[in-house]
Amino acid sequence: MNYIITTEQLTKKYKNFTSVNDVSLHIRKGSIYGFIGPNGAGKSTTMKMLLGLTVPTNGSFTIDGKHFPDDRLVILKEIGSFIESPSFYANLTGRENLDIIRRILRLSKSSVEDALELVGLTEFGDRLAKKYSLGMKQRLGLAGALLGRPPILILDEPTNGLDPSGIHEIRNLVKSLLNLYDCTILISSHMLSEIELIADDIGILNHGRLLFEGSLDDLRQNALQSGFAADNLEDVFLSMVEKDNTARKQRAKL
Repeated sequence: MNYIITTEQLTKKYKNFTSVNDVSLHIRKGSIYGFIGPNGAGKSTTMKMLLGLTVPTNGSFTIDGKHFPDDRLVILKEIGSFIESPSFYANLTGRENLDIIRRILRLSKSSVEDALELVGLTEFGDRLAKKYSLGMKQRLGLAGALLGRPPILILDEPTNGLDPSGIHEIRNLVKSLLNLYDCTILISSHMLSEIELIADDIGILNHGRLLFEGSLDDLRQNALQSGFAADNLEDVFLSMVEKDNTARKQRAKL
């Protein structure tokens, strides 16, 4: 199997709290990997470790054949990221905001226009960022991640706060990226119905531990074998997390 991202027992501890606990991910090249879990499960922390924004306590990871921390700077050049709600200079246009990122990344001037076109903001590029709707701001954040068409995208809650129309827009955009250019996408979201529509593979995290990793078909088979309802991703997810939480409580009593 051709994996572009692998982690080996990736762990992050904060004093007496373990945010991510021995997580081993296997993300296939050219796929959309849906990373899901309850609030505080460790999804954002895992993504931040892959981006070098926080240092693992234990474990290691490899991205496109490059190892952290030795190849940290080379790794970052291959990743476009959208972490939480992106911030912009309100009194600069969308195009000017992207140009700042472009200069930092030392990309060609044409990369700004390319990114605007990818997210459908070309005609709004000269509008001040403070006059963008929430959906447009999310798309501008994605444009920033897409500058230079990086082979790997890490997207943390890109539909957060959007109305149904905005969610639909971002979902279609993310889904279209694999056809627009050769990339791999790691995406987290609480909108499980949206993840189910776009993801090739799923990773389920709970209390920092990986409960499941595999294709949607594998997940459904796993659910049926465990006696869970397998009609949709949300039902399977809730059943798996509830079972894990119950087991945790039982262990805590021993």
